[in-house]
Amino acid sequence: MISTPLEVVADGDLATLTLNRPDNANALSPELVEALIAALENPGSARMFVLRGAGRLFCAGFDLDDFEELSDGDLLWRFLRIEHLLQTVYHSPIPIMGLAHGHAIGAGADLLAATSFRVMAPGTKARMPGLHFELTLGTRRLARLVGEDTARDILIDTRTFEAEEAHAMGFIEHVIEQDGWSDAIAAQLARVQALSSTATTQLLDLTRTDSREQDIAAIVASAGRPGLRDRVGQFREQAAASRNAKRSRN
Repeated sequence: MISTPLEVVADGDLATLTLNRPDNANALSPELVEALIAALENPGSARMFVLRGAGRLFCAGFDLDDFEELSDGDLLWRFLRIEHLLQTVYHSPIPIMGLAHGHAIGAGADLLAATSFRVMAPGTKARMPGLHFELTLGTRRLARLVGEDTARDILIDTRTFEAEEAHAMGFIEHVIEQDGWSDAIAAQLARVQALSSTATTQLLDLTRTDSREQDIAAIVASAGRPGLRDRVGQFREQAAASRNAKRSRN
């Protein structure tokens, strides 16, 4: 049986979207990105989405398994589609509850940050290394979430932060063990159901800043500069060298 990159389970007012590429760290392949966009744009009767990852972690970010075959233009198009996905999440007419465990890296961290309600399991680690190859993906949304100074602090060092710090800075709302997620989902769904669907959509619209045009322009400006593939390739080499050095020390 061939598995799909996105598992969708609808149950009354709740629709659960599970990133289903556990052998690839749930990295955002083109197929997974398009499946997510399609599911989010067609909620059916759902009043709330849950977004989570299968396997040992939430999402390792942008999928670079076929990097050697990609041109600057290919990479630019993929980043544009990921930005479109993030905008679709952020501006969803129904709430999205993001549940992260293990790691949320790069576009995976941006995906979590774009959801309406955010939860991490204890010890979950997040990192946004895009500025290593001069990519501005998700920067405005992060600044709105945690504040400009904190966003700069995170991004200038592209540092890793864990669930407890994420909660303290406002990146997430709760730190909850995975065995408590079912109760958290039920509680959040009950809050959503307390309002009409029209009122919920109005609330979401009125409490979000719409910078879609500026964010797309920023991606084009940062990723569209010649040499994107070289910059991403250099970052991958540096990351691999860092991992090898860490293994040698251990």
